[in-house]
Amino acid sequence: MLPPVTAVHDIVAAITPLDDLEATHRQETLRWLESTDDVFRRVKPATPPRHLVSYVVPITAEGDILLVDHVKAGLWLPPGGHVDPGEHPADTARREAHEELGVTVDVRPVFLTATLTRSIDAGHTDVSIWYVAPGDRAWTVPASEEFHAARWWTPGEIADAGEIFDPHFRRFVRKLSSLCRFPR
Repeated sequence: MLPPVTAVHDIVAAITPLDDLEATHRQETLRWLESTDDVFRRVKPATPPRHLVSYVVPITAEGDILLVDHVKAGLWLPPGGHVDPGEHPADTARREAHEELGVTVDVRPVFLTATLTRSIDAGHTDVSIWYVAPGDRAWTVPASEEFHAARWWTPGEIADAGEIFDPHFRRFVRKLSSLCRFPR
């Protein structure tokens, strides 16, 4: 088994950037990974001030995406969470899908962001690996203390919504659309 930082480095290096911003985030993240042997949040909310997060983005064959109305962020986000010490980011994505959605999923990394947080836990950087997972609109999402609601968004609803998502979400959707050719 690879050491955690080596495994994360391999995941990040294998992601093909969508645009200049993702390329910058990838380059900065690879430099960070080469400068540290600890990438995990140790003390909530922000110690160390840069740490790993895994998003899991359930998506249907039609391109509908499941998002949660996150309590702390005040935004509609993919389910996900901080990578626990020693945990592989893909395992985090699967764990979060099970904890937050009550489902078992296969995941694939497709997107990388490095975001200075805002709202309640403002002031630290979440380095987020975005994993896609096959989704099913028939899923019944259990209640959670972490989000107000969960719902499926169609590509049209995403395009028409205001600034209510993660700041990189529309770029993620653009990348996903180019990879998967979902109907609009």
